[in-house]
Amino acid sequence: MTANPATVAQCLRLNAGFSQADRDWIAEQFATLDARLAGFHADATDLELSIKNREARGQRVTLECRIAGREKIVTTSSEEDLRAALHDVRDDLRRKLNDAKTRQEPRNNKHLRVTTPPGPDTPVEGEGLIEAGTTTDER
Repeated sequence: MTANPATVAQCLRLNAGFSQADRDWIAEQFATLDARLAGFHADATDLELSIKNREARGQRVTLECRIAGREKIVTTSSEEDLRAALHDVRDDLRRKLNDAKTRQEPRNNKHLRVTTPPGPDTPVEGEGLIEAGTTTDER
């Protein structure tokens, strides 16, 4: 967890097609992203939301996520209902963030784990336990 965790309310910027009056309503729609964004520093995280042809046939909602040290993630939706389009881009962003984290931290993939091969100090099974021709009492 970071000292200043990112939240939608802190990181969201509204661009073309949205006004500041929409901000609170959109932040409510994206509130479920807060848990996923909390692992990143607020100053290093940026969410940018825009829409083309709002409330018209063929509207297109775009959500861009920039996190320092990572590739930009872009999600889009062509849903005609604005609420459905916002939910679509939100869910797609959450899925892409999870995928990016999995690619970066392959915890459950044993093929990607680094294991150290046995070295000269590592005892080999059975070595040094019984010397040829001696009994336990003679040692």
